[in-house]
Amino acid sequence: MTKKTLPDVAKETHAEKYAPIDWVGMGSIELPLLLRQTDGVYRIPARVDAKVSLDKTPSRGIHMSRLYLITQETLSKNEMSLGLLGQTTDEFLRTHEDLSTQALVQVQFEAPLVRKALKSANQAWRSYPVILSSFNKEGAKNYFVEVVVTYSSTCPASAALSRQLIQDSFKQQFEERSLDFDVVHSWLGTPQGIVATPHAQRSFARVKAEVGPNFNYGDLIDVVEEALQTAVQGAVKREDEQEFALRNGQNLMFCEDAARRVKEALDVKAEILDYVAEFSHVESLHPHNAVSHISKGKNLRTF
Repeated sequence: MTKKTLPDVAKETHAEKYAPIDWVGMGSIELPLLLRQTDGVYRIPARVDAKVSLDKTPSRGIHMSRLYLITQETLSKNEMSLGLLGQTTDEFLRTHEDLSTQALVQVQFEAPLVRKALKSANQAWRSYPVILSSFNKEGAKNYFVEVVVTYSSTCPASAALSRQLIQDSFKQQFEERSLDFDVVHSWLGTPQGIVATPHAQRSFARVKAEVGPNFNYGDLIDVVEEALQTAVQGAVKREDEQEFALRNGQNLMFCEDAARRVKEALDVKAEILDYVAEFSHVESLHPHNAVSHISKGKNLRTF
């Protein structure tokens, strides 16, 4: 039996009809990743974007199946790293050498990390949204790491207003009385002693950094959490919750303050070549968010 030749409309060419296209490919490819953590290798679900430019010939389309098969073969069978993403883009270009000069692969997943409690011996799993990507232009590669860190932000203005109310309450209670240390100490431990508390909210730092191929996304998470000092906690005992309250009180933050803290921390990291970051304070006082935005000012200015 003669083998049937199947039509391939992607190979159709027409110089006037088919203009070059910046990016063509697939988004949100379902894929399991092999992710190495300190306690072993985990297989976790991920979504992958795989794209190439269509610019070398007036072809109608690219070879979608080639991108898909390379993605499946490479990324599901090897430990995930930025270097692996770079190798994947090399394969994209090798299989599209007559069509493409640029390639992009982006992997999005939830990274499971164990975090120690602030005071107790407890520890808890946290999941951090992570996006790893590699951009390849004719063999020259750039690598990017994007993370989202959840933290608590206590409003400095609200804290000042609360302190004033506490002062007024103290004056009203003790202005006409001689002060006794034990009485005052006991009174401060009552609801009447602390009549107001500042408002705080769960907040989000979204940071994207250009890095080298050997950079670990966990290092970026650590830098951001250390700068902010109030990352949300998993399993806590009372001593952990008290320490968290202390950290919030000692690290009052507008969204502007959070941005400057992280900028200062990122600027001293030589391995972080460029960055852009957004900070969202999901207000408990307002129905809207307070947001700030920073960048190193090289190439990354927006996400």
